[in-house]
Amino acid sequence: MSSKEKIQEDVLVEEAVDKQHEIVLYNDDVNTFDHVIEMLIYACDHTAIQAEQCAILVHYKGQCTVKTGDYEDLAPRCSVLLEAGLSAEVI
Repeated sequence: MSSKEKIQEDVLVEEAVDKQHEIVLYNDDVNTFDHVIEMLIYACDHTAIQAEQCAILVHYKGQCTVKTGDYEDLAPRCSVLLEAGLSAEVI
């Protein structure tokens, strides 16, 4: 096996090991669209358009993945959403 093939193999193994987590936002009958949009902009660094699209998906589908990444980054973001009265979890 050449050194180039060995390096490519190592990179593929590293990529497979890194598990991406998600913040999933769930629909509720309490929060307004404006509140959800504002919180997604604040907690998840969404643009206004991204936040609006996620809010619509949550409303019609019941849930939406609003952010992906490392658990260490997502946990505090999810806590902000929960403290704001939204229903969310990191999976």
